[in-house]
Amino acid sequence: MSRDFHKPTRFESHRFEVYLGGEDPARIRAVAHETARLLLDRGHAADAEELVQRMLGYADTQGIDAIAELWATAAEDTLPGALWRLHLLRALIRQDPAAAANAYRHGTETLPTADEAIAGAPRPAGPEEVVELADRILRGAFTGDLADALERAAACCRILAAGSLVEADASDVASPERASALTTRAARLSSIATELRHCARLERSGSLD
Repeated sequence: MSRDFHKPTRFESHRFEVYLGGEDPARIRAVAHETARLLLDRGHAADAEELVQRMLGYADTQGIDAIAELWATAAEDTLPGALWRLHLLRALIRQDPAAAANAYRHGTETLPTADEAIAGAPRPAGPEEVVELADRILRGAFTGDLADALERAAACCRILAAGSLVEADASDVASPERASALTTRAARLSSIATELRHCARLERSGSLD
């Protein structure tokens, strides 16, 4: 399996790419779905908070590779695919909280939508606040309402995408390379937002699996 995410968990925008499959795609898909459903079901048990904390700690210490091994190749309209995108969003924010906070601020200043309210970060949202937002969204997916968490994550992605475009425009003359990277990131975040919103609709209809 391809391993573009290396410890520590840091990656540039060009690494928002699909992980290549292994030797037995059918088995990989089955394991992805089984583990995603098991974790989601356990999320409402008595020890849910402890379980989620261990999962987040594992991702932080082992790197996003550990999560990618299970879920990165899952289709975007499946439960493991949705959970992978939540982890990917969290990793993106945690790798550079200051940059994420700047993009988030620019995005909320630009978007004439309710995305800021849907995402649920306090205002102003600094580095600590956007990191906490990503954590709360991922925790909520396991211990709360999954559809709501997916909608919040989609809103967060749209805000970050809009903010990245603002920064790309500002960098266009002085740093064309940076502007190009930010534009690419914005496009990928927008795609993830669309995928997460679709998953939220599937979850509400009982069709996300």
